[in-house]
Amino acid sequence: MSSDGVSNLQTRIQMAQNMKEEEKQYRYNGVLYPTIMCPEENLKVLNQFQARSDDILLVAYPKCGFNWMVGVMRKIIAEATGNKTETKMPPILEFFGPENLKLMEAAPSPRFLGTHLHPDNIPATFYEKKVKMLVVFRNPKDTLVSFFHFYNNNPVLPSGQSWDSFFSNFMKGEVSWGSYFEHALAWDQRMDDPAVKVITYEELKQDLSSGVGDISSFFSFSLTQDQVQHITEGSTFRAMKENAGNSHAAIGNVIFRKGEVGDWKNHFTAEQSKEMDEVFQKHLANTKLGARLNYQKFCQ
Repeated sequence: MSSDGVSNLQTRIQMAQNMKEEEKQYRYNGVLYPTIMCPEENLKVLNQFQARSDDILLVAYPKCGFNWMVGVMRKIIAEATGNKTETKMPPILEFFGPENLKLMEAAPSPRFLGTHLHPDNIPATFYEKKVKMLVVFRNPKDTLVSFFHFYNNNPVLPSGQSWDSFFSNFMKGEVSWGSYFEHALAWDQRMDDPAVKVITYEELKQDLSSGVGDISSFFSFSLTQDQVQHITEGSTFRAMKENAGNSHAAIGNVIFRKGEVGDWKNHFTAEQSKEMDEVFQKHLANTKLGARLNYQKFCQ
C-alpha cells in the first residue's frame, strides 16, 4: 500500500477510536453508510463525477468478494495493458471525496473504479456512457456471516453486535449500504444489459481460471492461456490473504477472513435458516439472478 494510503487508513482508525459506536453510521436518502469511510460530502460530490466510456467499474454488495475481485482485475489490467497500479487502496467511488475525485479526473484511461452503491445510486454518467460493469454476487447466507465478522472486526464500523442482533438488522436492510435483497432485485432488472456482467463468488471459487477468461473477454482484453493461468495462480483466495499485509495494511486480515463457501452452517440457527429461505423464495426465487446464485446448492 502506498505510504499515503497507509497513513490515511491509520488516521481513520484513530478517528474511529474517539467515536461512539452509534456515530459510526449515518443515514443518507434512507440508507445507512459508514461515517468515516464515506461521509455525506463524498456522496453529494459523486454527482459531479464524469464517467468515460472506457472506464472499468466493479460493483458488489459488501462482502460478496469485492476485494478479491479488485486484486483479480488489477492483475488482468496489468497483464493486458502493462499498467501496474501503484496504490493498493480499493478504488471505491464513495470513499474518494472531492480531492481524490479530482485526481481521478486526471487519471489516464482505462480507469479502474469500484463501488458498493445500489445501482440506482451509481452516478447516471456511468449509464449514459454505457460503462462496462462487472457485478459480483454471493449467496446471502455466507454474505451475512462475512458482513457480521467484518462489522465486529473493523474499527470504523459499529462493533459489539451479537449474532442474533446483526442477523435481524441484515434481514431488515439496516446495515451499511442497505438491503442485500434490494441490491439483488435491482441488478436482476439489469441482467440483460450488454454493459453488465454478473458473476458469482461461488462460480469463481469453483473455477477461477474460467472466470478470469470470461472477465477479460467481457472487457475486451485479449489474454493468452498462459497469462490467464498466471493471473489465476496469483489470485486464489489463499494467495490474496497471504499478500493482504502488503495490499491492505492493518486491515488485511479483516478483509480476507476465511473465503469459504458454506460457513453459514457454523452460524445460522434452524429458525434463521428458514427465515432466510422464505425471504429468498419470496424475492428472488423466480429471477435470473436467483437462478445464478444456485441457492438450493449453496444455502440448503
